[in-house]
Amino acid sequence: AGLLTDCASSPGTRSGPHTGARNRSSAASGAAPNEIAAATTQVAAAERAFAKSMADRNLDAFLAFLSPDAIFFNGSSVEHGPAEIAQVWAPYFAGPRAPFSWAPDHVEVLADGKLALSTGPMMQQGRVVGRFNSVWRLEAPNTWHIVFDKGEAVCSAPARAGGSG
Repeated sequence: AGLLTDCASSPGTRSGPHTGARNRSSAASGAAPNEIAAATTQVAAAERAFAKSMADRNLDAFLAFLSPDAIFFNGSSVEHGPAEIAQVWAPYFAGPRAPFSWAPDHVEVLADGKLALSTGPMMQQGRVVGRFNSVWRLEAPNTWHIVFDKGEAVCSAPARAGGSG
């Protein structure tokens, strides 16, 4: 895919779930652990809904997940704002089938509960071809929008278990 550059891999393993909701000390301005867990769940759900907009071939729904400040890195180019992003991404919505898919496998939320990273594999025809990295910002209560997005190629793209899809 033209959106992918360099090589990427999954985050390293650690004990506990990869949800960013593990115990951590919070500064006085930090969110409570249950608020971080809720934010982590919200960001993962938002990322899955964002990916579903591609699967559903719905560019308007895709754009609704973007902050007005959104910046997408696309190979050697950078798009600023939903209008530029729409111009570059519209061709990916033109056909009857999505050219690729993605799903979060790791979400981290900052201690203040207002900024998060979602990352996971990008798939083409049942093969992992890259990793996406989306930075989400809480812009209203329970409303997360993407402020930065970048995909990276993986050096070795093994076939996904279960065949093509």
